[in-house]
Amino acid sequence: MLTTIEQLETIYGEPHERSLRKEIPYVNEDYRAFIELAPFAVLATAGPEGLDCSPRGDAPGFVRIIDEKTLAIPDRVGNNRIDSLRNIIVEPRLALLFVVPGVGETLRVNGRGRISNEAALLESFAVDGKLPRTVVLVDVDAVYFHCSKALARSRLWDPARHIERSRLPSTGSILKRLSGDTFDAVKYDLELVERLRTDLY
Repeated sequence: MLTTIEQLETIYGEPHERSLRKEIPYVNEDYRAFIELAPFAVLATAGPEGLDCSPRGDAPGFVRIIDEKTLAIPDRVGNNRIDSLRNIIVEPRLALLFVVPGVGETLRVNGRGRISNEAALLESFAVDGKLPRTVVLVDVDAVYFHCSKALARSRLWDPARHIERSRLPSTGSILKRLSGDTFDAVKYDLELVERLRTDLY
């Protein structure tokens, strides 16, 4: 087992100069384009009760660029676990990974989070009259793009590699296994289609 940084560096050597040069402490014009076209991001946080890695998605550009050092992420209706938000309260450091459909490169942002429920800010993120409960403001520390090797290896955007949903357990059947025989998996799955249509915001 490797237990020291020196052991790692012996195996991996020095990072490529380009991989260091692409990291900057603000959102420039090129990195802005990624954020504005991304309908999906993954938010990673850490706190005393553990780690959280949470998917976030909405219309492209749902993560708003306030300025080159500040981002804003609306927190839409969900399961109310608020694991990410709990973590940010006690440990503001966070990371974001932005994904643009069909594009191999991803964009990474490291920074520190603050949680706001200021009325005007919430209203500015309204969709069909529905407001997020809070908005996470991100003070940007580092931004850099990640090359396309991981998505190329996974062939993530290749339709021929897409999996039929029926090959996995349904949401209802997963919940039934966890909840017991009294849980109505069929009813849950039938109602899920309507919930996804009407309860996204």
